[in-house]
Amino acid sequence: MNVFEITAVLLTLAALMSYFNHRVLGLPTTIGLMLLSLCLSTALIVVGQFNEDVVKWATNLLHDMHFSEALMQGMLGLLLFAGALHVNLDDLAEQGRVIAILATVGVIVSTGIVSGVTYLIAQLLGMPVPFIFCLLFGALISPTDPIAVLGILKKLGAPKSLETKIAGESLFNDGVGVVVFLALLGFAGLDAHAETGFGPVMMLFVKEAGGGAILGVVLGLIAYRMLKTVDKYQVEVLISLALVFGGYALATTLHFSGPIAMVLAGLLIGNHGRRFAMSAATREHLDLFWELVDEVLNAVLFVLIGLELLELTLSGRHVLAGLLAIPTVLLSRAVAVSIPLTLMRRRRSFTPHAIKLMTWGGLRGGISVALALSLRDAARGADLEGANPTDLILSMTYLVVVFSILVQGLSMGWLMRRLGVSGGDAPHTS
Repeated sequence: MNVFEITAVLLTLAALMSYFNHRVLGLPTTIGLMLLSLCLSTALIVVGQFNEDVVKWATNLLHDMHFSEALMQGMLGLLLFAGALHVNLDDLAEQGRVIAILATVGVIVSTGIVSGVTYLIAQLLGMPVPFIFCLLFGALISPTDPIAVLGILKKLGAPKSLETKIAGESLFNDGVGVVVFLALLGFAGLDAHAETGFGPVMMLFVKEAGGGAILGVVLGLIAYRMLKTVDKYQVEVLISLALVFGGYALATTLHFSGPIAMVLAGLLIGNHGRRFAMSAATREHLDLFWELVDEVLNAVLFVLIGLELLELTLSGRHVLAGLLAIPTVLLSRAVAVSIPLTLMRRRRSFTPHAIKLMTWGGLRGGISVALALSLRDAARGADLEGANPTDLILSMTYLVVVFSILVQGLSMGWLMRRLGVSGGDAPHTS
């Protein structure tokens, strides 16, 4: 299928499912779409028992779509920029130290815990996995997904400080997690363009993260100066769009972190640009444009996540490993959150039950699935000793993501009410 046909199918599915969810289910959009997409995938698998052509057509659609590449090289920059555009920089600065620790140390601590427990689980289930692959699984599943987190958080009446911490952490730990994953991929010898060894891997980490941060600020400042010299919202919206597409492409070419670059550019344009370089009309049109981009891409993304069920090679042991991975990931999240928050409570106060809420609200999403798919693709051409463990890792990742979005996402509002934590309007259901 060509690009137009793939886009047509995905947008049609997203529109039909959005309509059904809005009229019948009344669930938050991201959750409703993924649930309906999972139901569609299950139905296709059942029908495929009698007509293989149906499943073959659907799997060909996914193969032609290249989910990992489409998200990491296309949709991600737009979604991160749209999310960062509406984060208040003053609120972010107030929580900056907490967010910085959670987005860096938290990711590394979680990666270590998940990888160690995963190695033990694989041994116990009779599926030995090289430890480097356990580290890769820990790296891809540890970052909270900003797309999933922001999609749920903006519907809830969370206290502002808590919302800022969760949203800010998810925006930055996503970029850090991707860099850690790429560094480990190079260390494992699965990235043909990366050198192996501790020194080169550390240099790659510094180059990706630091270069992405500098590039994001520089491009954001250039766009900001351009926005100040015009007062025509069509041109200004086009500048913001060029900033994302051109900036992300440039970051990829320079081997910098595109996600980190887009977050910083979005924060700069969404704060200083909005305040000093835009008229009221431009702010309104810019917000409406990026809100629409965010909603449409989110709809397509969560439909795709549900359809990825068709790509899994599930066995009894794979399912059991995935079910055991769920409490493992929650435990690692709890440790990664509780240590810095407990130590910092001596100097500052936090929202009541912040550790519980940040642990349960740390959703995983499409980025984890995309990285797991990229790991499988990278391992196909590699000379691995023994069995290829990437199908197991993909299955575990998928089950963790589904639980995270459906169970944690749906129950987050209930948990906040149960703990007596609310900050504004009552949670919406759509």
